[in-house]
Amino acid sequence: MTQDSEKRSILVTSALPYANASLHLGHILEHTQTDIWVRYQKLYGNNCTYVCADDAHGTPIMLRAEELKITPEELIASIYDEHKSTFESFRISHDNYHTTHSEENKILSERIFNSLKSKDLIAQKKINQLFDTNKEMFLSDRYVKGGCPVCHEKDQYGDNCEKCSATYDAIELEDPISVISGSKPIIKESEHLFFRLSELKKEIINWLNKANIQEPVRNKLNEWLEGELRDWDISRDSPYFGFEIPNYKDKYFYVWLDAPIGYLASHLNFLKKINAESNFESLWKSDSSLEVFHFIGKDIMYFHTLFFPVMLFESGFKTPDGVFVHGFLTLNGEKMSKSRGNFISAENYINNLDPDYLRYFFASKLGRGVDDIDLNLEDFKQKSNSDLVNKYVNIASRTARFLNKDFEGILSKNLDQPELLEEFREKSKIISDLYDGLELSKAMKEIMSLADKANQYIDTKQPWVLIKDENNKELVHAICTTSLNLFRIITILLQPVIPGFTQKAFEFLNEDNISWKSMETPLTGCKINEFSPIVTRIDENHINNLLGN
Repeated sequence: MTQDSEKRSILVTSALPYANASLHLGHILEHTQTDIWVRYQKLYGNNCTYVCADDAHGTPIMLRAEELKITPEELIASIYDEHKSTFESFRISHDNYHTTHSEENKILSERIFNSLKSKDLIAQKKINQLFDTNKEMFLSDRYVKGGCPVCHEKDQYGDNCEKCSATYDAIELEDPISVISGSKPIIKESEHLFFRLSELKKEIINWLNKANIQEPVRNKLNEWLEGELRDWDISRDSPYFGFEIPNYKDKYFYVWLDAPIGYLASHLNFLKKINAESNFESLWKSDSSLEVFHFIGKDIMYFHTLFFPVMLFESGFKTPDGVFVHGFLTLNGEKMSKSRGNFISAENYINNLDPDYLRYFFASKLGRGVDDIDLNLEDFKQKSNSDLVNKYVNIASRTARFLNKDFEGILSKNLDQPELLEEFREKSKIISDLYDGLELSKAMKEIMSLADKANQYIDTKQPWVLIKDENNKELVHAICTTSLNLFRIITILLQPVIPGFTQKAFEFLNEDNISWKSMETPLTGCKINEFSPIVTRIDENHINNLLGN
């Protein structure tokens, strides 16, 4: 993801949240990471569009709607509104948030399927599946439990054993039971449609060789590619909530076929809204200069790095330029669990703390690795108070009072040490590359080192001592103006991460329409506003409230 001298055209997506439950902080981690990168690209001056959607199809949605005695359409509509509102409250700046249950997605899914079929990449095969006679439906792996056929551990799902890690077909389970009805399922034959993935290993390798992929992910993909790729089952039998497959009675597209196509559909929907629908074909043609990047969790990289790219390639669309994978989110070193009381809902967080604290904490932990991110609440509190309050905001709070009290809020036309601003601007080039390369934790360390340097400058100059002598008044004026310009550069550097806090800072500086280039021209001789707290300290009560204590 190196920068070019010319303005780049970029499309960015996050994985689609499933439309049957509220969002959790794991969703917020991913969308925050994506949002920071998008905000940086826009601040830098690139044309960057961020689209996403609710993943609105599949058996779980059908069953949840049945349980609530509403239609699946009513369920996904209510969840859509909730998801959109939650993301907005965390300052996630989607340019378009759509749903996979859309006309755009239906048309594109059928188009891609028909294209693959015309190239003889769709096969029909008869398979045996477990069938719930009470519910009159075939059971997916997640809806059947039984004994592991390898280690015989009981109460295991129909795809893999949590004890011995063995993988198997659901029909191999010992004494299987339907999770839905509790009855014993039968084995029943059905004809399914398969995407001939096994024949496309060369095409996958060609894409992988040119795509921007993290090394741990690339190593895992190479491991998969060394083995035998199996054809991918892309159909599901009725009853099912999704798109019916054209010319196949009672057959529906498997949710994992139409879900990633939802990225294209959301982009198309966005282009319609801005009256640029005609650009869709040129933007998505195979040789388009549009850069496409997906941000996903490590649990779904199989779909995004094997199935989806080659499916796009074979149907004439451009393939992703990069897929960026992150780890899971833990809380205080443990997996989040409501039953164990180790859980923070997105709603509870937003009711208690500003989202920028969490955005900064995530940024301080995220890099190009795929390791899990631990939200240690003591570390969270300390980092927020140390970095954002003691270092960043401290620069402004220590000097603004002199400007407001002694100089009527007007900055000096002179700088005390203009070479220090130039040093900060030079460091911004390194930080820019770190942002662009998704090394967010390294970028935060560089920014905080600048904050330390700015505070050291103020400590050395001691304007509170100098102001006691009337002869030093102009010098103090220049020192405080220099200090606020250092604060301003740091604010610009932090804008992608803490947009709410930096907005307050820019209001104090009496400035708007900020870009990355704004730091090239210092603020001098202009009026600022009265300083008021931008970031306040997190205390133990905040932490207890997050946990519901």
